Amino acid sequence: MAHEMTGEMQSCIDECLECHRICVETAAHCLALGGKHAEADHITALLDGAEICQTSANFMLRGSPDHGKTCGVCAKVCDRCADSCESMGEEDDLMRRCAQTCRTCAESCREMAGTKSRA
Repeated sequence: MAHEMTGEMQSCIDECLECHRICVETAAHCLALGGKHAEADHITALLDGAEICQTSANFMLRGSPDHGKTCGVCAKVCDRCADSCESMGEEDDLMRRCAQTCRTCAESCREMAGTKSRA
């Protein structure tokens, strides 16, 4: 099935792929740190973020008619991941970057899903 790749969609794909990358990197970082950083809820949020971002990018890349649905879920999961990273404290640069990347991805995915505001 041929599809037209819009600039907005390409931007969202790029945001999703970058968010996937930083979530995986941050999960490894947090496991190495241990303590509160390695708690199950936080690692789950990071891994959920990585997985849904990759899935959303894949749906858009292949022109799936359901990409808006995956983007809607991605926005919610990325917001949750950003909240989790922010709860770890401001002193960790990687946590700040991960939270910021997740927020940017969430906003882009909300636009692709047609849901402009955070739920």
